Amino acid sequence: MKLIYALSLLFVLLSCKKQDPSLANTASEDMVSTTVTESDISKIDYTEFVLSQEARKMVDPWAEYHQLQEQVSYIKKGDLSYFNDNDKAIETLLKDLIKNIPEDLKNNPILARIKIVETTTYKLESLLRLSTTTKPELVEGIKAFLVAISNLDLQLNKIIELKRNENIPKP
Repeated sequence: MKLIYALSLLFVLLSCKKQDPSLANTASEDMVSTTVTESDISKIDYTEFVLSQEARKMVDPWAEYHQLQEQVSYIKKGDLSYFNDNDKAIETLLKDLIKNIPEDLKNNPILARIKIVETTTYKLESLLRLSTTTKPELVEGIKAFLVAISNLDLQLNKIIELKRNENIPKP
């Protein structure tokens, strides 16, 4: 009788330590599947606009724009750490982006593009926080953010070009 108890106790102890290998593999696959790499981001298809030389001169004193561009460069490398538990910094950057805009660039089209950047930034942050976010959803959120930044750059170029064309004498 003691032998049966000892064997059943041994059996219970040995079976408790075993973990179902399929469950362990699924958990590690989920972690891998939501990780976005630089190669995933480089595969995103969108039109990227860059600032012209004149527009660069206009945004030169705008420090918040440069901070935003720095975060864009990190995102393109697959580094999304800025969006992890960094609520105050993100909120401050986005508020100061509008507050400290150079007067020459302060107009409705630019302010609208900045609001879109703000919206897509918060959306990307929320996607990163959710544990149920899939990799395609995250890549789509990154794409929306990059498109918003690119459209802001395009609008800055258009404003500079419009101001330059206003100075051309009319016949």
